[in-house]
Amino acid sequence: MSYRVLVTGGSRGIGRAIVEELSGRDGWEIIAPGRSELDLDDMVSVEKFVSTLEPVNALVNTAGLNILKSLEDIDDDSLQSMLNINLISPLKLIQAVAGGMKKLHGGRILSFSSIWGMRSKELRTMYSIGKFGIRGVTAALARELGPDNILVNAIAPGYVLTDMTRQNVPADEMADICRQIPLRRMAEVHEIAKIAAFLISPDNSYITGQTIVADGGFLA
Repeated sequence: MSYRVLVTGGSRGIGRAIVEELSGRDGWEIIAPGRSELDLDDMVSVEKFVSTLEPVNALVNTAGLNILKSLEDIDDDSLQSMLNINLISPLKLIQAVAGGMKKLHGGRILSFSSIWGMRSKELRTMYSIGKFGIRGVTAALARELGPDNILVNAIAPGYVLTDMTRQNVPADEMADICRQIPLRRMAEVHEIAKIAAFLISPDNSYITGQTIVADGGFLA
């Protein structure tokens, strides 16, 4: 029987790196739906997807959205989209896979928080609601699902050198950010992917309820 892993957000950035990291593993089947198959901002799409989903051994909630707005500029549509994609849909996917994992006598659930889910800063109100929320979901469900041998964790990346980062952050600003990181550089996507791969693998047999910060020492 193959080891089946569902990865959201697998078309770019960290999600794509996770898919690439896992795809070469013998006996692993990676399910990475595109937006046309699973739109996390559309609850009808989420319900349709989970209604046909077969049991998986592991779930990786990677997809995310970050809209920066000051308090006075927060609007209902932006807030709802941020909550849908960063918190509500990940929870619905966890609900959908947990029953199958119980029948398989175990499973691994991994969601993505952020350094802005450990602390926050201006313009990150909506983002931090979701990313702090993921930490709460992780802690609560680790306790609830632990007796069924389902391990639940999160990763909180710091600054990661994705294609979007390269496109959106000017060189001088990127250099300034790197000076604030003790390792003096941003993470490469494959570094985060390797952490994710361990946490969802059978090799991880005792780490649960944790949010693993991978930030090069930024929060230290």
